[in-house]
Amino acid sequence: MNKKEIYALLSTRKIWYEVTEHKAVYNMAEVAEIRLPYPEADAKNLFIRDDKKRNYYLITVKGNKRVDLKAFRQQNGTRPLSFASDQNLMDMLGLIPGAVTPLGLLNDREHKVTFWLDKSFLEDSGLIGVHPNDNTATVWLKTEDLLRLLEENGTQITLFDV
Repeated sequence: MNKKEIYALLSTRKIWYEVTEHKAVYNMAEVAEIRLPYPEADAKNLFIRDDKKRNYYLITVKGNKRVDLKAFRQQNGTRPLSFASDQNLMDMLGLIPGAVTPLGLLNDREHKVTFWLDKSFLEDSGLIGVHPNDNTATVWLKTEDLLRLLEENGTQITLFDV
């Protein structure tokens, strides 16, 4: 799904969303240069694989948090972890580096990727800001609506504390 298809899906499903168009961004330092309406809800997304290339994870946390992969591995009983390749990202989620987003999981037809979401997105406003499969915009929506959309897609979801 591309950006327009994501917006159409959200509209068809009557899911509230708001879009912030911006220059292409490829990392959180570049995101910090943009004026965002809900900076506390901006998401950082990591596409990770285990050392045997059998298990793939999309880890989404608040933009100001760090993910310690060794600690994540110990807490969740995974094999050693590292970043997945750009080719894996394209093959599994149809995304390029810099455009990693939970909405890319809608492209994961074989359900090879497990989604791990920072529980804190469900607190306070309950908003989350993610790319609409394109790094030239951020789409803001309720975290619960995102989770429902992914569950209906068959995505395996785990909520965790960072």
